[in-house]
Amino acid sequence: MFSFRTTSLEEQLDKALLEGSVGCFCTHNCWDPGRGRYLYDIFRERGNLKTIFSPRDTELTPLTNHIEFSAEELVGLNAVVVEIQDVGTRYFNYTKDVMRLMTVLKDMKDEAPSLYIVDHINPAGRVVEGTMPSAVVEDYVPKVAHRHGLTLGELANLYHSEIGAKFALHVISALAAESSKQLLPWAIAPASDIPGLFTCDMYSGGGLWNNTNITPGIGTARPYEYLGAPFVKPSTMEPVPVAPGALIRPCSFTPSCGKYEGKKCFGYQILLEPGAEYHSFMHTLQLLRYFRERYPEFRLEDGFAAKLSDEFLLGYIDGEASTLQMREHVKLEEQKWIRKAKKFTLYDDQPYRIK
Repeated sequence: MFSFRTTSLEEQLDKALLEGSVGCFCTHNCWDPGRGRYLYDIFRERGNLKTIFSPRDTELTPLTNHIEFSAEELVGLNAVVVEIQDVGTRYFNYTKDVMRLMTVLKDMKDEAPSLYIVDHINPAGRVVEGTMPSAVVEDYVPKVAHRHGLTLGELANLYHSEIGAKFALHVISALAAESSKQLLPWAIAPASDIPGLFTCDMYSGGGLWNNTNITPGIGTARPYEYLGAPFVKPSTMEPVPVAPGALIRPCSFTPSCGKYEGKKCFGYQILLEPGAEYHSFMHTLQLLRYFRERYPEFRLEDGFAAKLSDEFLLGYIDGEASTLQMREHVKLEEQKWIRKAKKFTLYDDQPYRIK
């Protein structure tokens, strides 16, 4: 059972929400500025809040990026209400946690509570980048492009279909709440490594660096804009791959946490040109190949192949295909994904690729 609802969560008259035991699965993004409260306060005031599933540490604590829960904690609930801010890329951890939640609910069969997704606008917009998984893939990742152009509600709609789930799924429109008009989707940072306006535009490619021995600036104020390592030797004399819509400059930085904590790193900052569309995913592939060819110390680490999930692109990084062939492969895959995505969109605007 699936429904798409155009009135706010508080206006829903479902018995499970009014009288049942409710669990809230949320991050700090579930703030309602109009009423000055969080999502779970609705059910706390009603007296039927059973449990809150949320990140274990204070918001934006470095390296805190999962919502932990067990199947046993879901037993006896009548409804689970989800509100997180997705960032538009399939390997965002909080979104994978929601997909894991849906998988567990599917396994509960007739005992599963109803699932309500309070949708948000995608801060990365409707732009599509990359390919759908075609090899071994990370757990709880739906078959979507790397930058998918959907909202969380649309992703849940797709994943519900993919896994053949039978539990009731209800999506509350992102346009139903005043908060969508009062807050830009990146106004409350979605995670410690997604701090600002441009981060979501750079995460579709930049997230791949997390599974290499180059840091994408984790532990700095500008993650996914900076990338480097102690062994990198940037030079203004040596051409580094540059993509349309962006500039690149040599720089240095010292991360305060994560990989190379407290160590001086050298590398580059990617600077977005105002108003231009930037294909982070293809640019990152070119940079990965550049580092592979230039630095013997550079390596792809555990989980990289599953995050990329595309054997052809893995071969491109290793020099087995030309950049022109890579671009054509990505273009065709993006077109294929857009055709699939249109079956699950819930709003008037549609996903599109950068020409």
